[in-house]
Amino acid sequence: MSILTKTENSLSYIKSKIISHPLFGIISFAVLMAVAAQITIPMKPVPTTLQSMIVVLAGAMLGSKKGFYSQIAYLAMGFIGLPVFAAAPDLAPGFARLFGPTGGYLLSFPIAAWLTGAITERRSDYLSSVLAFFAAHLVILTIGALFLDIFITGSFETTLQLGVVIFSLSTVVKVLAASLIFKSLKSR
Repeated sequence: MSILTKTENSLSYIKSKIISHPLFGIISFAVLMAVAAQITIPMKPVPTTLQSMIVVLAGAMLGSKKGFYSQIAYLAMGFIGLPVFAAAPDLAPGFARLFGPTGGYLLSFPIAAWLTGAITERRSDYLSSVLAFFAAHLVILTIGALFLDIFITGSFETTLQLGVVIFSLSTVVKVLAASLIFKSLKSR
């Protein structure tokens, strides 16, 4: 066996060990969340991002526990001041973002990832994943709207409009896209 073959085998072995390590998925989805936060459609008071799609994929791909941990890791990065939250000049940076008007959306991510994972661990067919992804989005929108109501609106109708209804179309698109991605990745 040549040195080159031994080196290739060693690198393949190391790569397989790194990718199969539980922390790899957790860290990868935390980083994906940070990237998804930067892809925004600026809206007030809450920008639209791809984060909720990554949240449900984290739960579905990693399972309930690791999906939950990936979102905790993401929130921890923001808590310590890394610029991982959506760019929004009107909103506080760092840990203050977690306890402000949009904090409910952020704090709901671990719960939504856990819920998605819990459902898809039991049934991972296409319809079940679509329903799990919608259920997770309902959690995100509900907790997010509660914070929005407390910190900004104080009116149920306004909260519903600014914190839930405005995201209806994007939620459907993200759920269907995430379902197709999950189905594609699961079949590999």
